[in-house]
Amino acid sequence: MADWQSSDIEVHGLLLHYTRTGGSKPPVVLAHGVGDDGLCWTTIAEALVPEYDVVMVDARGHGRSATPEQGGYDAAVQAQDLAGVITGLGLQRPIILGHSMGAITALSLAGTYPDMPRAILLEDPPAVWMPRRGDGQEEMERRAQLRASMASLKRKTRAELIAEQRAVAPHWSDAEIDRWADSKHRFSPDVLQLFDKRIGAGVDWPATLPRITCPTLLITGDPVRGARVTTESAGALQSLVPQLHIAHIADAGHSIRHDQFNNYLLAIRAFLKQLPADSERQ
Repeated sequence: MADWQSSDIEVHGLLLHYTRTGGSKPPVVLAHGVGDDGLCWTTIAEALVPEYDVVMVDARGHGRSATPEQGGYDAAVQAQDLAGVITGLGLQRPIILGHSMGAITALSLAGTYPDMPRAILLEDPPAVWMPRRGDGQEEMERRAQLRASMASLKRKTRAELIAEQRAVAPHWSDAEIDRWADSKHRFSPDVLQLFDKRIGAGVDWPATLPRITCPTLLITGDPVRGARVTTESAGALQSLVPQLHIAHIADAGHSIRHDQFNNYLLAIRAFLKQLPADSERQ
């Protein structure tokens, strides 16, 4: 990691932080989930660095990126941010791998700027493409619980965060837990605005998703372990994005790459290997 670049780039008046492995190799952009930051991808970046120029971006209000004065964390805005980073760094047709919130960002970006990504890979995104059911009361309660849970992380010491995460995820490496804990102290409390509305609000998903033309991989875990994507919602996304491939990884929850790293890496490598050659490189 000693020769990796750590810097900021101004996008729409906001300074966004990124860590980049560098080299004249095909670019891969990594978009993290809510409450995490770019360095939470370090283990994946280390695995991909021999073949790719990996760019780990801190989303607005996360990590070392700035917090916008006027708020705004919806998927459309974050897609604009990520597109701005890609353009500002001169990345040509990057592969984008996103987890959770970052996967929603990748979906929004690929539907808004269909010529920008070479491919997108989606690790257990919230199923924003599914229609609402009922009166929404259950959804409101779920969002309130998530907000309270995320807020509670800010009140804990680093040692408390590490001890609690090690208890619930003993298979995570010490380095992964350390980076996870550090990220929780770095995200802005303003990020909790994400839970004031339904995740993915502000994007017309039925109109946006069919515009995605690039190869797409959906990586799913087991809902009984906490994964968000179900068989039903995976099928619904495939009906909107017909070129979608699905890689199910058993015995994994929402953080699939941490729960089943080897199988996760095999799945993304298999998908990347079969991508068409792309002559447009950085």
